[in-house]
Amino acid sequence: MSILWLKAFHLFFMVAWMAGLFYLPRLFVYHASSSEAAVKEQFKIMERRLWLFVTPFSLLTLVFGVLIIFQYGTSWLANSAWLHAKLTLVALFYAYHFYLWHLVKVFAKDENKHSPRFFRFLNEMPVFAFFGIVALAVVKPF
Repeated sequence: MSILWLKAFHLFFMVAWMAGLFYLPRLFVYHASSSEAAVKEQFKIMERRLWLFVTPFSLLTLVFGVLIIFQYGTSWLANSAWLHAKLTLVALFYAYHFYLWHLVKVFAKDENKHSPRFFRFLNEMPVFAFFGIVALAVVKPF
């Protein structure tokens, strides 16, 4: 498979994954704001399904990213400081992804202790890290 196809698949799955990561905390905002039991039950279903839906995209993003690195070779990896910074941000996104799973389980047990404001913050912060990943991949500043 050519490097361009690897990049295309990597980008496609990354965009799909990010869409889910940006939407799931928004569901948490609404869930934390709700007081009706039936609505909360519906949010539990939506949150679990969304996390399970985007998780394969996160894995495929990883697979195609690793294939790209292998295609370019280890000397490229060793000499690409921008890539090390990008991979650090990507690792934080995977930690964030699994933290969201933890929150899905917390909501499922009706044990949420956080305010809607906390979830708004949680929803907006990854945008900055995502910009960093894109900027590093495109500009390659170092």
